[in-house]
Amino acid sequence: MTQSSPHRHHAIDYVELTVTDLEQAKRFYTEAFGWRFNDYGPGYAGIRSAQDETASEVGGLRVDEEVRPGGPFVLLYSADLDRSVEAVTNAGGRVVSGPYGFPGGRRFHFTDPSGNELGVWAEA
Repeated sequence: MTQSSPHRHHAIDYVELTVTDLEQAKRFYTEAFGWRFNDYGPGYAGIRSAQDETASEVGGLRVDEEVRPGGPFVLLYSADLDRSVEAVTNAGGRVVSGPYGFPGGRRFHFTDPSGNELGVWAEA
């Protein structure tokens, strides 16, 4: 009997964020969200789940001298949106929109120290 794959057809499987400074990005995401990383050298780190020690990587941070606007938009979930706003700000991020209400909850957008824009949402 073969073990079933944890990957789902047509589901988001892995997200890479381009960053200008790998150590700064790792520090930011660790402080703001508790993310952990697998280091693969000076230009790449795999993103591991903060909640599950056994989970596979969900994405990566890739160094590039120039972060290009219009990359993937990643939306994170939060059980406490106000605390997430505070964590992002304290870690060196910049809130660029919100928090604002939308049908089903609240959310805000922020930029990380490399200029990537992400969002965080919470249920109403």
